[in-house]
Amino acid sequence: MAKHEEVKNGVFFPAGEKNPFSQFFAGQSYLQGLVSDSKINVGVGNVTFEPGCRNNWHIHRDGYQILLVTGGQGWYQEDGQPAQLLKAGDVIVTHDGVKHWHGATKDSWFVHIAITTGTPVWLEPVDDETYNQL
Repeated sequence: MAKHEEVKNGVFFPAGEKNPFSQFFAGQSYLQGLVSDSKINVGVGNVTFEPGCRNNWHIHRDGYQILLVTGGQGWYQEDGQPAQLLKAGDVIVTHDGVKHWHGATKDSWFVHIAITTGTPVWLEPVDDETYNQL
């Protein structure tokens, strides 16, 4: 079936349940929380994207986000910059207030661990025309 479909079952961590933030995604994603310690002010989650799934444009206020790519192929794009193709082993650092999106390629599952602080501010969806040109 889809290239890299083996990653959907979780190579390192389980894919988790359907993402409770699905209203901010085009397509289906899954989320498995990895750290649940109220004394730590950081979110760590394993995020799995089905082929073609991507999140909306968003920013992180008073914080940052680090993505550790663990499987499949995906895209990362900052506003005004070209999209970057991501594969296992890639690391992305998004600083406070930088508008960006990330998600799977059209024909591959995509998995990353997201390490996040601050408050996400969800913005408009990535339009199909922009995504389909990648």
